[in-house]
Amino acid sequence: MSASAAEAISPNERPFLYTDADFERVRKLIHAHAGISLADSKRDMVYSRLSRRLRATNIGSFRDYLDRLEAGSGDDWQEFTNTLTTNLTSFFREAHHFDALYKHLQAQPRGAKPLLIWCAAASTGEEPYSLAIIACEAFDSDTPPVRILATDIDTNVLQQGERGVYTEERIEELSTARKQRFFQRGSGANAGLCRVREPLRRLITFRPLNLLDERWPMHGPFTAIFCRNVMIYFDKPTQYRILQRAVPLLARDGLFFAGHSESFFHAADLVVPCGHTIYRPAPVRCT
Repeated sequence: MSASAAEAISPNERPFLYTDADFERVRKLIHAHAGISLADSKRDMVYSRLSRRLRATNIGSFRDYLDRLEAGSGDDWQEFTNTLTTNLTSFFREAHHFDALYKHLQAQPRGAKPLLIWCAAASTGEEPYSLAIIACEAFDSDTPPVRILATDIDTNVLQQGERGVYTEERIEELSTARKQRFFQRGSGANAGLCRVREPLRRLITFRPLNLLDERWPMHGPFTAIFCRNVMIYFDKPTQYRILQRAVPLLARDGLFFAGHSESFFHAADLVVPCGHTIYRPAPVRCT
């Protein structure tokens, strides 16, 4: 959740009143609602992003905005969360994870039911579509026995992902074979854009989900869970609680993929590392 240089605004240039108390209040609200822990260094980022909401709602101060938020509806909370959520993603980001998934899928026994994969931070869709591509390649089929659940707390980016339309620059690092097989280039008014082909889109279901929700709608068992670059925004107790709920959803030999800067040494009773920020469920201990 790194603030860009554009988000570093001098206090003298701020049209809205924004105090230390306002920042602390934002930190408490986003932590309680979404589990996100904002560092002190995010003060300017919070101002830059939430000031857009103040303009959109014609509210003159952060205090008034936060008062309205706490008295408001689920839509207000969703916009608040969407505004403070950072979505940095790309196709096949941290490529070694997709190599591991390819081998894992090929090793799975064929059964009557499809293999399930959960992408817990789908963002604008690049990650779940990358998972779908790997599934097609692992089974050498455009209709592999795989279904992917793609969730995210940010409803705006989920809509982008579900549309499956990207600029050509977003896929320029992909091989020519993958571009031709899985994407359709736009023409005319859509020149410079590409769309994910329908067989790939059919493998994925996009759904909004706050990992702090009291109930999760999915049941598993999942062959793999991709929950990458999410836990870094949570404190250790929140990470542990999420793992407590996610790990039981894995199949016995399922894999949990984390981001390159995430580690779960504090949850050794739940997961064990198997290299490259990939984890397996910890063995059940007899008592």
